[in-house]
Amino acid sequence: MAKKLRGGWGWGGSRSRWLLRALPTTMLVVGFVFDFFTPAPFTAVPLFVAAPLIAAPFFTLKSTIRIGAASLIAILALRLHNGTLPHVVPSIEVVTVLTVAVLAVFINGVVRRSNEQLASARVIAETAMRAVLPAPAARIGGLQVAARYEAAQADEFVGGDLFAVTDTPHGVRLVVGDVRGKGLEAVAAVAVIIGAFREAAEQEGTLECVARRLERALAREAERRGGMDPVEGFVTAVLAEIATDAKQVRIVNRGHPEPLLLHADGQLEVLAPSVPALPLGMGLGTWPDVTDVWTLTDGTTLLLYTDGLSEARNAQGVFYDPAARLRGRLFPGPEELLSAISDDVRLHTGGRSTDDVALLAVVRPVQGQPERRRTVKIVGRG
Repeated sequence: MAKKLRGGWGWGGSRSRWLLRALPTTMLVVGFVFDFFTPAPFTAVPLFVAAPLIAAPFFTLKSTIRIGAASLIAILALRLHNGTLPHVVPSIEVVTVLTVAVLAVFINGVVRRSNEQLASARVIAETAMRAVLPAPAARIGGLQVAARYEAAQADEFVGGDLFAVTDTPHGVRLVVGDVRGKGLEAVAAVAVIIGAFREAAEQEGTLECVARRLERALAREAERRGGMDPVEGFVTAVLAEIATDAKQVRIVNRGHPEPLLLHADGQLEVLAPSVPALPLGMGLGTWPDVTDVWTLTDGTTLLLYTDGLSEARNAQGVFYDPAARLRGRLFPGPEELLSAISDDVRLHTGGRSTDDVALLAVVRPVQGQPERRRTVKIVGRG
């Protein structure tokens, strides 16, 4: 989650945070000087009123009380100094500042409780997500495997990104997907997909059949929940199967970002589907799935990811392009690859991602594989 100001709402950028901290105090000082050196008809009450209201949603309770008390003391001191306190208008000004200061304390309490509820909901969702997305073993079916889930820095709820890898009689099968929506409902949908995949991957003879099982599982879940809007309840997913001899990878892509093949010599292939297909759970008709086949050579890495990676933007609004960033780059293993990607996209976005990211890398190892560079070229912030 984004960094917070003394328990208040998130605020991006250290300069913005500094300005926000200084704003209420600056308003009080400016207001006091203005009111003190100007004739009585000129008043700085709007500044004394605004200062505690600005502090309420962003500062702690103690800080909000201090700002409110300072506003009240300032207006009282000014009216006592010019001797106008017994008059009607100055008295109303004092009462107004006092009322707003009390209101600011109340607003601060409401905001703090809301933040605590949001934080609690996120912790619950993250815990549930960790339960349904256990980290895969480092080696499955003779393949090196690494997976990573990174929650967004600029959101209060976890998303529905998912991954799973399992060794089956048909080869190593895996899925990476993204459930539309966030929070506990998305986590529940992830659990449905993961459970259906693990069962279907063992039992079904082809990836096409696995995809149909996932479709049926989503349909049952929609029926159980009284029907889901097809626009809101769909899941983009890539299903992959690496044959027992690890020389081929078969892929069914259901509306998901295209996987990448990183070869041992630095070359890169974008695994675009030969026939585009709709995401799972759209409910707009049934079309036969098409499985595409690619060759896996020694040292090849299969990288699958969710759109939180490819749609990450920098300050200029430029999307992160994983294919362009990784082409020609070499890595010792899948963990180093995922670490490099995570670091690079974090620099690309300035540390403030707006969507969750799931990454899954599978490597066909080879004996005598040369040591490889561990980093990708860093994206400049300017």
